[in-house]
Amino acid sequence: MPFPSIPRDWSSNPAREMLAGAVATFALIPEVIAFSFVAGVDPEVGLFASFVIGIVIAFTGGRPAMISAAAGSVALVVAPLVHAHGLPYLLAAGLLAGVIQIVFGLLRLGVLMRFVSKSVRTGFVNALAILIFWAQMPHVIGGDWTAYAVLAAGLAIIYLAPRITTAVPSPLICILILTIAAVTLHLPVMTVADLGRLPDSLPIFAWPDVPLTLDTLKIIAGPAFAIAMVGLLESMMTASVVDDLTATTSSKNRECTGLGLANAASSLFGGIAGCGMIGQTVSNVKYGGRGRLSTLFAGAFLLILMVLLKPWVSQVPVAALVAIMIMVSIDTFDWSSLRTLVVHPKMSSFVMLATVIVTVFSSNLALGVTVGVLLSGIFFTFKVARLMKVELDSTPERLVYRVSGHVFFASADAFVEAFDIASAEGMQVRIDVSHAHFWDITAVAALEKVVERFRAHAVATDVVGLNEASSTLIERLDSDLKLKEI
Repeated sequence: MPFPSIPRDWSSNPAREMLAGAVATFALIPEVIAFSFVAGVDPEVGLFASFVIGIVIAFTGGRPAMISAAAGSVALVVAPLVHAHGLPYLLAAGLLAGVIQIVFGLLRLGVLMRFVSKSVRTGFVNALAILIFWAQMPHVIGGDWTAYAVLAAGLAIIYLAPRITTAVPSPLICILILTIAAVTLHLPVMTVADLGRLPDSLPIFAWPDVPLTLDTLKIIAGPAFAIAMVGLLESMMTASVVDDLTATTSSKNRECTGLGLANAASSLFGGIAGCGMIGQTVSNVKYGGRGRLSTLFAGAFLLILMVLLKPWVSQVPVAALVAIMIMVSIDTFDWSSLRTLVVHPKMSSFVMLATVIVTVFSSNLALGVTVGVLLSGIFFTFKVARLMKVELDSTPERLVYRVSGHVFFASADAFVEAFDIASAEGMQVRIDVSHAHFWDITAVAALEKVVERFRAHAVATDVVGLNEASSTLIERLDSDLKLKEI
């Protein structure tokens, strides 16, 4: 962290930073507890993880103001491991995943985020907003009118309170008013205490209780790699979203290393691995979080709430937290993307929609982003391949084929088909590639095939205009191709 960034990251408007972090903390509680159940562990495992990850990544991460904690995608990955082998192996897998992420960052592989298009990022954000909203429905559907009334009151407070004051974030006002109302009026609503057993002590440092054997490594290697990749993907996507929201840049490589350190620390303190939480991060940024202090306070405040203030937090109505999460989902969704669906190129819109659909129906953010990236690559390749053209200029004695564009595996067949062997008999052929570039071995093989076909029909053929890079590639990959440079 460069020295000039220290004041901006830590001491810029501390009150605002801590209030924003507090909002993110309340937004974390229902999700972390729910994700713990998905993973098959006690809520305290997810809560301890969120505290440790928040504290560590506040110092080591590459994206200030980003909230990282126990996440649903990681919970889905580790659930089979917990079911088959228990919590100790989950902790060991999280520790190994942290090591993998550290190595990923040290190798500076964060640059791979450049291959994720804006369409995929928009689809990722929209899908996550839908999943956040849908995850709140079990807390609401099937309840009596009281739960709906509390939820409606919470949303009203969140959206109307800013018209009265912005000194305190409206979600915190929502929590305070609804908790007091539920306690004093004895409202029959579900509270945080009903979600599961909350921690009653501080996390304790301990090495995972698994044998240090090759068999253990075989058990945890696959899940650890999956945890590492899913965590990295979501954290990098979340960091990119914050970059866009704040018009600033972040260090993706440092975020990879920081996440690895945080997950390793979480595992050593009895917590599940985690990653960036886009909903809570958007909430943090919306209410003024810009530096590392908001991230640090979100993690520290979570521990304070769960341990020191547990009797009070236990009485917070779940409907109040659901109201916050619905607000988060509304703010997270990129509503402008609906308007631009008919404006953007059809392929870009298709990629965005495919990312949303796959993510929502699989409940797997990593799968959705992977499909989006693959489709983006395929469509881009298709567009570039179509730019390759072969034009014919003829004289009574010579045929001149002028090639322009990029010749590679996707355009190689079209390149070969553009040459008419039969019409060239008894003439000379010149292939002018001054405005073309040959990228791979498939392109070189295509050029070789064309030249050999002409020469097999006794047609004198020469190739002119090869640029230096193409010539070097041809010499390296196919030294038997004899090309006459004129």
